[in-house]
Formats: sequence, structure tokens, C-alpha cells
Amino acid sequence: MKKLGVVYGGKSAEHEVSLSTALAVTGAINYTNYEVYPIFITKNGEWRCGERLLSAPTSIEALLFKGDDTKADDVLPFLVNEQGERRHFDVILPLIHGTNGEDGTIQGFFEVLNMPYVGNGVLSSSASMDKHIMKQLFAHAGLPQLPYEAFIRIQWEQEQATIIEKCEQRLGYPMYVKPANLGSSVGISKVTTQEELIAGVKTALMYDRKIVIEQGVVAREIELAVLGNDEPKVSVPGEIKSTTDFYDYESKYHDNKTELVIPAELSETAYAQLQTYAIEAFKAVDGSGLIRADFFVTADERIYINEVNTLPGFTPMSMYPLLWQETGLPYPDLIDELIQLAIHRHEEKQQLQFKLK
Repeated sequence: MKKLGVVYGGKSAEHEVSLSTALAVTGAINYTNYEVYPIFITKNGEWRCGERLLSAPTSIEALLFKGDDTKADDVLPFLVNEQGERRHFDVILPLIHGTNGEDGTIQGFFEVLNMPYVGNGVLSSSASMDKHIMKQLFAHAGLPQLPYEAFIRIQWEQEQATIIEKCEQRLGYPMYVKPANLGSSVGISKVTTQEELIAGVKTALMYDRKIVIEQGVVAREIELAVLGNDEPKVSVPGEIKSTTDFYDYESKYHDNKTELVIPAELSETAYAQLQTYAIEAFKAVDGSGLIRADFFVTADERIYINEVNTLPGFTPMSMYPLLWQETGLPYPDLIDELIQLAIHRHEEKQQLQFKLK
């Protein structure tokens, strides 16, 4: 029986999303195949390891461990037990969305510890978290995308008028203003006037020093799920029909009015092209394990890639698991396959030489 460490919570604006994901995943894991150990990271960044879970937790509260919030060496319980012996995990399942979980930082931590972990590596995680870098990789891969502008805080402070003029001339209204390094649509604004543009940038700068502004488009939002390592496979496409201007945080996690249509109604040509683009996007960011690839599809079926998400929402009602459910891979089996992919990738890395002969 393999020992599985489930890491969740985190010092991120998406802390609560992570808790929901952890509750869903620990509720679906096959406890006859794995010894499951919860590893909770508080909003202050403290690590707390719980006792082995013998069955699925019944509530999010059951996953929150109380303790001394001022403890400085709280990461030690993750590394060693009470007897001072190093803890052994066969694989780590990180379920931290956003900053410090999806951006390559925690992946680097596991790499240094030589621990196998589920999902994307350091490079793919960090590059995909930064929407500006991600778009540059997509451009290099020849993937079609909408025009955009990117800048950092000091540029906005020193060149605000120039940036506004460039955006209005090159992009036009409506535009979408986004923090470059954040997920779950946090801090994103749809803007239709210069006044809204300035306010949208101010909001986005609350969450990141780098901002991306994208040209708006009248289009359907189509998503596909990719699963694998060197030979990834892709799911059927799904469509998001939101009652809001865009699929924002409230729509994703609190608004029951958003409709997910799986599979999406598309021509065979568009369907095949989307699957090809999804695989190309996965390879462009050097993905491993999983990504969700998000696209815009216009009425005349022009396709633009929006972004990829290296740790998409992962409750049974989230798009990524639902896409695989419709494709023929149930939620518990999906979790198991991701774990096996992580173990295989780690074993492959162990074959590399780190000493000169």
C-alpha cells in the first residue's frame, strides 16, 4: 500500500478553493490502495501534518488542524515525525491552487526533497502561472491568440497615459484586465471605458506586480482536459455558459446559474482542431500530469487559445473531472491515473546521471 501525502490550503487567495478540492479528492481516493496523510498549510504559511485518514473526511472543518500560529519551524512535521525520523511518502498530491502552489514554488520544494509529486513540474507550473510568459510560449508554438498588452507596476506608474493609449488603439474596448500570476479569475475585470480600465488595473495590481490586458471577443468559451506525460491524451470539449460577463470567481464557485455543456456542440473540424491545439499547448509549456486548455471559439469557428491551467478546479463538479467523466474516465480512476503518472515520471528521473563518469 502506497503512502500518499495530500497537501492543501496554502498562502494564497485561492485557499478556500484548495480546501474544497482537498475535501473532494480525499472523499474519492481508494483507501484500500493508499495510506492517506493530510498535510494542511494555513493562510499564514504554516505546515501541519495530520494523522493518517482511514476514511473520507465528512467536512472541510475536519481537514483544518489547530495549533500554534506563531510556530516558526512548522515545516518540520512534514519532513520528520515525532521521533525525529524522516517521513516517507511514495507520492505527494499537491492540491494548492494559485500562488505558492501552482506557480512552481512548491514543486521546486518537492524536487529538492526528491519526492514524487502529482502534476506539472517547476518550469511548466511557473511559466503557465505567468500569463505573459505563457502567451509568449504559445506564440513561439504558433498557437492563435488574441492581441494583448503586458506591463509591470512601475511602468504603469510612470507611463500610464502611454499604456492607455496603446491599449485603446491596439486592443479597443471591451478589454479584460488580469493579474499575470493568479488563477480562478481573481482580480480580473471586464472594462468598456477608460475610467473602468484605470479602475481595473488598480484592482489587478492589488494581486500582482505584472498586468496583462487582453482584447475582448464575442465567442464561446470551450475547454478541454489533457492527461499524461510524454504521450498526453485529450478529452472531449466542454462549453461554459455563464450568466456573467465572463466566467469569474463567483461564477466558478458560488453561482449555480453557470451551465457546463459536455460535450460541446462543435463541427468535426473545430473539434479536431481544438484537440490538436490542446496537445500543442500542453507540449508548449512542457506539461506533465494534467492541464486544462481554455479556448475562445467565434460564431464562424475561429479558434483562439486563452490559457492553460496546470492545476484546474478538481471537485467532481469542476470542468476538468467532468470532461474526463464524459470521455470515459470516472473521478476516482482519474485520481489514481494521476498518481501513477507522477510515480512513473519520478522513476524516469531517477535514471538520469548526476555524476560525471
